[in-house]
Amino acid sequence: MRNGIPSLAAWLLAITPVYADVFELPPEGYDVIGSVSTITARYEDTLVDIARRHGLGYTDVVLANPGVDVWVPGEGTEIILPNRYVLPPGPRQGLVLNLAEYRMYYFPEPRAGEPAYVYTYPMSIGRMDWETPLGKTRIVAMARNPAWYPPQSVRDEHAADGDPLPRVVPPGPQNPLGTRALRLGLPGYLIHGTNRPAGVGMRVSHGCVRMFPEDIEFLFEHIAVNTPVRIINVPAKIGWDGEALVAEVHPLLESPQPLVQETVEHLEQLDADVELPEPDPNSKDPLTYVTEQFITATAERAGRLDWDGVEELVRRSDGIPQAVGSGIKNAATSAAFE
Repeated sequence: MRNGIPSLAAWLLAITPVYADVFELPPEGYDVIGSVSTITARYEDTLVDIARRHGLGYTDVVLANPGVDVWVPGEGTEIILPNRYVLPPGPRQGLVLNLAEYRMYYFPEPRAGEPAYVYTYPMSIGRMDWETPLGKTRIVAMARNPAWYPPQSVRDEHAADGDPLPRVVPPGPQNPLGTRALRLGLPGYLIHGTNRPAGVGMRVSHGCVRMFPEDIEFLFEHIAVNTPVRIINVPAKIGWDGEALVAEVHPLLESPQPLVQETVEHLEQLDADVELPEPDPNSKDPLTYVTEQFITATAERAGRLDWDGVEELVRRSDGIPQAVGSGIKNAATSAAFE
């Protein structure tokens, strides 16, 4: 159930950004939220514009619409909106950032007597030479209109490109942090807005997580210091939608995602509240990820996969969920390789 968009006229929805995708958490036995839909592009549209209006990032909309020109999709072109998601594995609490799908999920504590909800947003992550680290941490501070103190490494990079940075960038349109920032327990890492929203959904940052300005402002009002944050890299997710097993597969990130040594040393010095993962060499192939998630999804409920369907889904790796299996009634164990 989608509750994040007010009841406005269709023409207004077509020109205004979606400030949050908010879904009521599905009942037991269901791990899938949202739906896939289509719209017709207007003459002035780009795929980036369409993505932002519908709670999607660059990679989401490009993978779902192969062959469509990003900047000139063309008036009358049918555009797929992949707003259907398999919920990420693990506890449904706090913030879960899945780097492989360029998407975050926020599971706020439900209010007494009210249903539980999940918010989901597209995000940018660190590029290959400035990877966003994996692990468990928390939000340790929040700031409105933050100043940016670029680290020396970033200043050196800009200087080498002929674009020197000051020691402090004050709030304003030139500040890359945008209007809101959430500081993580990982020293030097933030979740923040951006003054370049076209890059949301790409690998473009120096390790921080960027959000659309309207999304971070909405989230900022609904989150608090000490909220747990879990950063994962799960390119294949599998969950239940009633009796159907649904898989969602994204392209593998091109490089490992270990914590850089400098960050590890900082954490050791500060005794920070962070649980460090083992380095992930990202050496698995996509079918291995699918198998692991299938085993997790069927740990308490038996199911079987259609491996021909799985292989086709892996070949596409477009992030659009698809039914690839079903439950096994009265079975004691799951059958992964039937």
